[in-house]
Amino acid sequence: MESNNKPLILITNDDGLIAKGISELVKFVRPLGDIVVVAPDSPRSGTSSALTVNDPVRYKLIRQDVGLTVYRCSGTPVDCIKLARHTILDREPDLVVSGINHGDNSAINVHYSGTMGAVIEACLNNIPAVGFSLCDHDMGADFEPMGFYVREIAKTVLANGLPERTCLNVNFPKTDKIKGLKVCQQAIGQWTNEWEECPRTHSDEKHFWMAGQFVPTEKGNDLSDNRALAEGYGAITPTRVDVTDYEYMKKLERLVSVIRPQED
Repeated sequence: MESNNKPLILITNDDGLIAKGISELVKFVRPLGDIVVVAPDSPRSGTSSALTVNDPVRYKLIRQDVGLTVYRCSGTPVDCIKLARHTILDREPDLVVSGINHGDNSAINVHYSGTMGAVIEACLNNIPAVGFSLCDHDMGADFEPMGFYVREIAKTVLANGLPERTCLNVNFPKTDKIKGLKVCQQAIGQWTNEWEECPRTHSDEKHFWMAGQFVPTEKGNDLSDNRALAEGYGAITPTRVDVTDYEYMKKLERLVSVIRPQED
């Protein structure tokens, strides 16, 4: 880590340290400050905000250059953020960026995403944080069309911060030319046909692969992230970590007000 006044940017992901997406993310934001990468040693997709609690978590220094330090971690994306803050960094990062994920994290995918799990962990600790994803699962995906936008969004957050307990979930379509950015709401829907049975093996056990299709329940919603992506725009969704349903609180108070302890 450099001892200067440059912003300190902490980077992680859920596809693992060797994924192309994290290398591209480092390249895009490196001009903005000193970069510390703490990333899983292997893919941790779909881990959400999971923690490693039954085994020790290890990390190892992999690379150290001027303005760039890289560590490999045996834990989850959230473990990476926690370890970085408590054992690696000598001060809080000015920004946490996670990704670039191979595959989108739009709509309800935010709840499953290890990419966004790391972002939410930073947000819970009042650190500005952004998750970046590309709608392309190919490990050789072309991230170059989104590079300008990634850098400018990161620069904007460094300059302006984010509201308390709010982070950004940013998704980009697979396209050679992104039309621009749209601020969106999270699309609502469900995953269907989520499991695909594997061919029979010699075992008596049945085997399944995760599969499925996302089906939106608000079709035609012009404000949704899925709509923006389908139209060729990058979708920015401000995401709050306070999941309290404030609208329902008063009704719930009335409903539970009649619940009384039984008299002896």
